[in-house]
Amino acid sequence: MTASAAKGQDATLELAERLIDRGHHVIPHFSARLMRDRGQVEDLAGWAKDNEVATAFVIGGDASEPGAYPDALSFMRDLFEHAHGLNTVGVAAYPDGHPLISEDVRRHALFAKQDLLAEAGLRGYCSTQMCFDPARIIAWLKAERADGLTLPVHLGIPGAVERTKLLTIGARLGVGQSLRYLRKNRRSMAKLLGSSAHDPSDLVDALSSQLVSLGIVGLHIFTFNQVEATAAWQQALLHS
Repeated sequence: MTASAAKGQDATLELAERLIDRGHHVIPHFSARLMRDRGQVEDLAGWAKDNEVATAFVIGGDASEPGAYPDALSFMRDLFEHAHGLNTVGVAAYPDGHPLISEDVRRHALFAKQDLLAEAGLRGYCSTQMCFDPARIIAWLKAERADGLTLPVHLGIPGAVERTKLLTIGARLGVGQSLRYLRKNRRSMAKLLGSSAHDPSDLVDALSSQLVSLGIVGLHIFTFNQVEATAAWQQALLHS
């Protein structure tokens, strides 16, 4: 469950509680830049413990004016000092780079988070941003593994999303290199422009032979609220 800069962290927690009460397994996003101070972090840790939340995903977030925590790493250090009840924490990774974070800073942060999770005795995983280019994903992850990344990966892919929305949101999210890949790849672009919705099957097929060797244990599918179409694609893929 994402944490919106517009709605605030509390909106995520309130919806999470309603879903938990209905028996769902919820993984809320904790957005560092939405945290006002250490007191709010302590309250958040207490909320997670009281609601028996086992897994959370920690993200820096999009708030333009952060509170006490400009990034996920500084927030995680303080969160782990409190009794939070979590056993697994996910963090973000960026095979396509990040428009606001330099490559050196990004790589240092990912490995620092991995070390912090190990020190805290927590299981972890990294969930990647949306990316269209299988060669880029493979090259990025091979390099990270060679440098010591051991966290399992949940690979971020676009779902069966209406093409105009996908291209518009993709540009806003900063996956420009992947969008340029689509423009250069005539077959992929022709398929995207020739249908009303993007079909993620080609990307999954291109990566399928290397999922195990690269430590990709799952998919994080960006649906952009077009859940029904993506769920239909997923079921068709599973039964193909």
